[in-house]
Amino acid sequence: MFTRIAALIVKEFLQVFRDPRMKFVMFVSPIVQIMIFGYAATMDITNIPTAVYDMDNTKESRDIIRDFSYSKYFDIQNYLQKEEDIKYVMDRARIKAVIKFNHGFAQALTGNDSAPMQIIVDGTDSNAAQIILSYSGTIVNNYNARALQDRANIFIKRKNIYPSVELKDRQWFNVNLYSKNFYLPGVVAMIVTLMSLILTSMAIVREKEIGTMEQLIVSPIRSIELILGKIIPFGIIAIVQMVMVATVGVLWFNIPCIGSIPLLFGATLIYLLTSLGIGLFISTISSTQQEAMMAVFLFYFPAILLSGFAYPVANMPQWVQVITTVNPLKYYLVILRSIFLKGVGINVLWDEMLILLVMGVAVITLSSSRFQKNLG
Repeated sequence: MFTRIAALIVKEFLQVFRDPRMKFVMFVSPIVQIMIFGYAATMDITNIPTAVYDMDNTKESRDIIRDFSYSKYFDIQNYLQKEEDIKYVMDRARIKAVIKFNHGFAQALTGNDSAPMQIIVDGTDSNAAQIILSYSGTIVNNYNARALQDRANIFIKRKNIYPSVELKDRQWFNVNLYSKNFYLPGVVAMIVTLMSLILTSMAIVREKEIGTMEQLIVSPIRSIELILGKIIPFGIIAIVQMVMVATVGVLWFNIPCIGSIPLLFGATLIYLLTSLGIGLFISTISSTQQEAMMAVFLFYFPAILLSGFAYPVANMPQWVQVITTVNPLKYYLVILRSIFLKGVGINVLWDEMLILLVMGVAVITLSSSRFQKNLG
């Protein structure tokens, strides 16, 4: 049995490595993807193109403009002269935010009255708009705190003698709140999933297309041996790809990996039971490689959307959250991010790993039952 499986594994490796395009897909494409995602997959917004429409033009308004300019988030590029200019720069997407001060801003501020200012934001991208508004609120609140402190010092002549609350924040696991630290472990999962699905989905259907299925039929190989001989090589390739992508993420993009490396390999092996099994199942029900490829993407994109890679599962409708419970990528993402960022062990992740193991065994069993050693 083991001799026949080993012969099949060697055959698969030879067949894969004989095609130069497959070599590129397996070893160059993952590196290209992690480099692209590493720079593109980020929710951090800096250097926001900003314009100023200051009708007050006083020291107070200029102080707030300076606070915006000195932050790393806003890049003040234009000073507008009239109201119509706001619509002009917004319509042409030259500016993402406009800081507007009306006449009498400083007079209201120094006269113990509320001094309104306006932040006009391009809301085309709602998520970016919310982040810009959050940044703006923080800058204005800091200015208010300084103004209150200065006013108290004038009348009381002493600092900090009035009661106040001082908030000191501390971020665990992602100290600098870099979004790439959250997204790149997810990119590892995406690449491992996509590559294992593509390679395995072609396993059986390729034999049918090139006419070698007849040779397998008349051979003494049993169905389970053929399945193992098909998925083991692609599992090894997927592990190699995971190591390559994770290494680039850690060394090039400085993604922290403070957890157990053996646990990372173990969790990936368990997850591969599911992804390879799904790919094999697709291969058994497909007639051509094009059909198999379409089926892969029909599964892959919903799996990404429902995994929590970009959108939190908790924010999805309740009925969608129920669907995500059968998405193996969701659990693998939790494991990867916990190992990379939190450094937790199997005592915390055992339930996700158990769910993946049950799913993997179920999918492999289903694929084996679907596969019949005939031309179909």
